Amino acid sequence: MTREVPDYRDVRVATETVRPLLGEAPEVAVILGTGLGGLGAAIEDAGSIPYSEIPGFPESTVASHAGRLLHGLLEGHPVVAMDGRFHMYEGYTPQQIGLPVRVMAELGARTLVVSNACGGMNPLWRPGELMLLADHINLMWGNPLVGPNLDEQGPRFPDMSRVYDEELRVLAREEALRMGLVLREGVYVAVTGPNLETAAEYRMLRLLGADVVGMSTVPEVIVARQVGVRVLGVSIITDACLPDALEPADVETIIATASAAEPDLTRLLRAVLRRI
Repeated sequence: MTREVPDYRDVRVATETVRPLLGEAPEVAVILGTGLGGLGAAIEDAGSIPYSEIPGFPESTVASHAGRLLHGLLEGHPVVAMDGRFHMYEGYTPQQIGLPVRVMAELGARTLVVSNACGGMNPLWRPGELMLLADHINLMWGNPLVGPNLDEQGPRFPDMSRVYDEELRVLAREEALRMGLVLREGVYVAVTGPNLETAAEYRMLRLLGADVVGMSTVPEVIVARQVGVRVLGVSIITDACLPDALEPADVETIIATASAAEPDLTRLLRAVLRRI
């Protein structure tokens, strides 16, 4: 049974289970959230390791998340990719959610690429557009660094003044401009879910300074920064969450919007990886 607060032995055992199965040490880690299926399919010479075969890894329970670790080459870089992420609304702790990021860093990855689907609260933005994460707000009422610190992997009090790497964001802006893609940039707020928010909650989150809202990403990014991995994050805005013009959410439409934006997101991130 997985402990709620993993220790360094969990990370080490999982890492040593995965390492012999990789062709070479990864340079880039990818979390294939909603909208990145195409990027996973682009991995060359891809191998696959089910999460069930990796000690300490949670089980992916969301239907669209395959629950396997991919490895291979992407734009010339050895990569390791999570095909399926974990969420607090599945019943997992932030520490469990962060464990795979610790493992990918131990394997050698120094860059993390992460995506998500989100609700758009900025009235000037539209569903189907991409947003570059400039910063985030953690309202998940949990933090993956709570508990005994993994001193071998990072400091007790990591700095979060520049969570999302500026160099990678510059590359993303340049490539989006070259491709003619609309790429917004703003603040992502993470909530626990799984219910979508009320009109009053959207109004509050907007007043706090958030542009979009989602239910993932932040625990993984906090761990990545603690262990010294730089982060590039991109969201797909799937629905308009404007409190004074709020309509009932249609999950099928949200999924369809994310799927329609997937090719643009995949093109953008592949172009960025070519320049790293």
